[in-house]
Order: sequence, then structure tokens, then C-alpha cells
Amino acid sequence: MAEFKDISPNAPAGAKLGNWLHNRFPTAFDAYRVHMSEYYAPKNFNFWYIFGSLALLVLVIQIVTGIFLVMHYKPDATQAFASVEYIMRDVPWGWLIRYMHSTGASAFFVVVYLHMFRGLLYGSYRKPRELVWIFGCAIFLCLMAEAFMGYLLPWGQMSYWGAQVIVNLFSAIPFIGPDLALLIRGDYVVSDATLNRFFSFHVIAVPLVLLGLVVAHLLALHDVGSNNPDGIEIKANKDAQGRPLDGIPFHPYYTVHDIFAVVMFLIVFTAVIFFAPEMGGYFLEYNNFIPADPLKTPNHIAPVWYFTPFYSMLRAITSEMMYALIACVVGAAVFGVWKTRMARVGKIAVVVAAVIACAMMLSIDAKFWGVVVMGGAVIILFFLPWLDKSPVKSIRYRPSWHKYLYGVFVVVFVVLAYLGVQPPSPIGERVSQVGTLFYFGFFLLMPWWTRLGEFKPVPERVTFAAH
Repeated sequence: MAEFKDISPNAPAGAKLGNWLHNRFPTAFDAYRVHMSEYYAPKNFNFWYIFGSLALLVLVIQIVTGIFLVMHYKPDATQAFASVEYIMRDVPWGWLIRYMHSTGASAFFVVVYLHMFRGLLYGSYRKPRELVWIFGCAIFLCLMAEAFMGYLLPWGQMSYWGAQVIVNLFSAIPFIGPDLALLIRGDYVVSDATLNRFFSFHVIAVPLVLLGLVVAHLLALHDVGSNNPDGIEIKANKDAQGRPLDGIPFHPYYTVHDIFAVVMFLIVFTAVIFFAPEMGGYFLEYNNFIPADPLKTPNHIAPVWYFTPFYSMLRAITSEMMYALIACVVGAAVFGVWKTRMARVGKIAVVVAAVIACAMMLSIDAKFWGVVVMGGAVIILFFLPWLDKSPVKSIRYRPSWHKYLYGVFVVVFVVLAYLGVQPPSPIGERVSQVGTLFYFGFFLLMPWWTRLGEFKPVPERVTFAAH
């Protein structure tokens, strides 16, 4: 038991209460000190560093609004759609809570995508922050699962058929596919059993995992320290007291900084809620205002906008596209054998692996490889710390053409997202295929292109202009 600290009888009431709490719950005060008042963050944070805090804010909004929605929602196939309409029409302020939750889902992905892009720009995944990045990617994967399962709950036409299409993709997996799809659905088609499963995962299981990953992400970040736009480790330069010369306490400096960002975000957030909650059918699809009908398929089935880049990659994998992928595998194997200093055993292994991969691509349906590509587009992000071989972290000190390459990557990702919400077309299919090849080429060729070009010298101290 820790020794109690005494305080003067003449101390203010607030000080007495603080001392009483500190004597009985010192861990909370230590956590505040370690993670807030004595956690030194780089003093040159810019606009890109607000999105982590905004993601936490949106997570809280989603949890709170979700609690109130669950009070009135009925996870039953015969009542789910009606219960959502009841929330919108009869529950006091129910329409506001529902729009906050639906808008919050899209806002969550907006800030998370921007947060991840900042990590890509400034090399926040590089040593010693590999675990921070891996936990972040796991959060993204968990968030996708949470959004997909929640998407079914309104039991509208698009959510029903969207779930039907996505779950059916698992049946393309050889040997275990049909049984796996049956296990996920709980029935031979999306039904009441599926709705109950998805509801339990969306409300209880996935949020618990998500919260655990968020805590792990923050703890890992505070153990190694935050990155900065220069990609310089501020712990390398300390004063006599052991404090980073280029660091400032997170509280009060960045808490006040983030409060301003929160206010600006909430202005935009509330504007969307009150004036464009459906966002032209992107946040809330018009087909979801029609009750689910298992006997009537919509003319065009597409997921919510934040899934569409990966959905485009799924649709891009056709029988013709398989030959292009085989050519890529053969080319990679030839390059690995002739242009690398790999041992002979390694080269033989590369050739054998390429032959097996080509044989599997020829013998297994393209639908399965579409699922593999869609999943691989997310999983490849986990390996980014080991794919990037650049001698510097930040985009500031890389060759100029690297910036243009990142710009093209963003454009390709946005184009894939746009094509994912459009009906299939021959031109869209070709563009999606090119975009898919570029997406994977961007990451898989990183060990080579990130080392090319003339790099700028990195300063020993962070660049900072007082304002």
C-alpha cells in the first residue's frame, strides 16, 4: 500500500479533493502524467496530425449514438426495417441520432483514410513504429468488419443484397467456401439468422476488439513517441532534464490545438447531418428506404462508398485479367532469378512458387482470385514497414518524382472508388484493371523505387516556425 500524502487543512476544497483521489487512485494520475502532461510530442505537428484525435471523437459519437439506437431497434427480419422507421418518425430526436450514426460511419472512414495517408507521407510506419502501424491497420480491418455488419441492420434492399453478394464471395474459396458462407449466414440465404449474427457482432464483439486495438495503438505510440513531418526522432536531442529539445507537452498544447480542430470538424459534421444526411445517396442509399425483398434484385448492387475501391479491385479480376496476373507472376520470377543476389536455393524456390501460383491461377475460378485481390489490397498495408526501403522517412526529403507518384496513387484510389459505385461497363472494367495493377505495383515494387532518386539531407533538428 502506497503512503498517503497529507495536505494543509487550509488548502482549497479542490486541492483537498484532488489529494484524496490521488491517495486512493494514483494509477489514474500517473496515466494522466505519462500520457498527457509529461508526454512530449514534436512541436512541428501540422494539419495532418489532427485526424487521429478526430477518429477518437467519431468513435465516441458512434458508441453513444449506437447505444440509443439499440434501445429502439429490433434485430428481427420482420421488424428491423419498421423499427428503423419508428426511430426516424416516432422516437423523440430519433432522426437526429440515426443521422448522427450514419453520417458518423462515413466520417469515421474519411478521417481514418486521411490519418493513414499522413502515415504514408511521413513514414510513420518506419522503425521504431512498426507495431503502431500494425495496430492501426488492424483497427482499419476491424472497422471494415464493423461497418459491413452494421450495413445489414436497416434491412433495406441495398443492405440485404449487398450482404448477399459479399457473403456469397466466400463460397468461391475452394473446398471450404460453401460451408464457410453457410456458417457466416447461418442459413442458405441472408435471413433472420444472419441479421441476428451480424447484430451481435456489430453491437458487442467487434466494438470490444476495436476498443482494445485503439488502446494498444495509443500505448504503442506513446511508448516509442510520435513521428513528425520531418521524420526525425526528437528523443535524440534532449536537455539537461532529459526532455526533448524539439518536444512540447501534449497537454495543454496539443489538447487546445485539437479542440480547434474538433470545433471545425463538428461544424462540417452538423452541416452534413442537417442539410445533406444522405449525401446524394452515398451515405444513405436510396434503395435502403425500400424494405428488403429476397425475391426482387436491385438493378445495380454496390457497397457503401468507403468499400468501393476494394470492390472495384474485386470486379476487375476476370478470366482475361488472370492472364495479365500470370504474366506479372512470371515477370516477377524472372526478375527474382536474374536480377537479384539470391542464393541458388532461393532462386529455385522462387521458380517453384511461380509455377505453383500460375497453375493455381489457371485451375481456380477468377471469382476466387477476386476475393484474394480484395483481401490482399488491405493485408498488404500491414507489410508497409518492410516494403519501404527509402533512406529517409518523410516525403519532404525524398525526390520530387516520389511526390508525383504518391499523387498518382491517390488519384487511382479515388478513381477506383468512383468506379465501384458505377454499374459495370467495358471501359470501367479496363480502368479498374489498370488501377488494380498500379495499386499493387505501388506497394510490391516499393523495395526498388523507394531507393531511387536524389534524396535531400535530413536536418538534425525539426524544422519549426513559431506562429
